[in-house]
Amino acid sequence: MSPIHELIARIRWDRDFGAARFVIGYHDRITGQEVRVPLDRIHFAPDERFTFEAIEADGTVHQVPYHRVRDVWRNGENIWHRDVPGE
Repeated sequence: MSPIHELIARIRWDRDFGAARFVIGYHDRITGQEVRVPLDRIHFAPDERFTFEAIEADGTVHQVPYHRVRDVWRNGENIWHRDVPGE
């Protein structure tokens, strides 16, 4: 399995692969739950290599480090998953 930063780079820069519908699931430290956000509600700052901004359904914005990403879905199929011991 490729590292999450490589998968996100492929989604962003490979036109054919990135043309799909993506959802990113990340661990919310406050609730302890996984939050799923469609890619169109995620912002990647050009000068930031280790985090992204996720805009949740209620409009709140969270800065999410890549190490908290737990799942990635492409057209409804889970294509990437991170097992985290103890969670």
